Amino acid sequence: MNVLLAEDDLQLGELVSYMLKKKGGYNVEWVTEGNDAYDYASEAHYDVLILDWMMPNGDGIDVCKRLRKEGYAGAILMLTAKDAVQDRIQGLDAGADDYVIKPFEIDELLARLRALSRRNYAPILEEEVEIASMILKRASQTVQGDEEFIQLSPREFQLLDFLVKNKGQVLSRDIILDRVWGYESDVSIKTIDATVKLLRKKLEKFNKQDLIQSIRGVGYKIES
Repeated sequence: MNVLLAEDDLQLGELVSYMLKKKGGYNVEWVTEGNDAYDYASEAHYDVLILDWMMPNGDGIDVCKRLRKEGYAGAILMLTAKDAVQDRIQGLDAGADDYVIKPFEIDELLARLRALSRRNYAPILEEEVEIASMILKRASQTVQGDEEFIQLSPREFQLLDFLVKNKGQVLSRDIILDRVWGYESDVSIKTIDATVKLLRKKLEKFNKQDLIQSIRGVGYKIES
């Protein structure tokens, strides 16, 4: 399960992130500001968002409201020291699915995450996606154009699929590195550029080498 943790208390955030990985076996990304939580949730899929109520640059309530207003359908759990009934109502009315009050036991948090995951908020990805008169086939990690196929490596396909799922958006190299390789990997930013170069070379077969656009000093995007 993929979890986004937004918590500005560095000691608590580090502890919760560690325990979710160790005891829950979850993939966890941790941010410390509201704007970052909003950006991450908008650009990638998470099974559950854990939002601290009080954060700099956009608190958990604001982030929750913005995401719900834009149609975000994933599970959101609010994490806060506010324990008044009216505070809980405010959090739930903002769009949160559950509410954990600090201080809490990690086992309770894990139990609530399991309960949220069982509600199956995750969108079902289509096995085939059409882009620029080509078809991406997720099961075989191939690209079809007319009657011909291109076989991509797993990493090439992950990168292309990530760009396609976020078409129209400029994705920075840092975001791509985080979502496709993971920040904990020893891959450099240059590896992204090299992988894009390989993809473009393969897409020449369908005359689609310009599908992936370079945004100078930022990253890449696919327009259509």
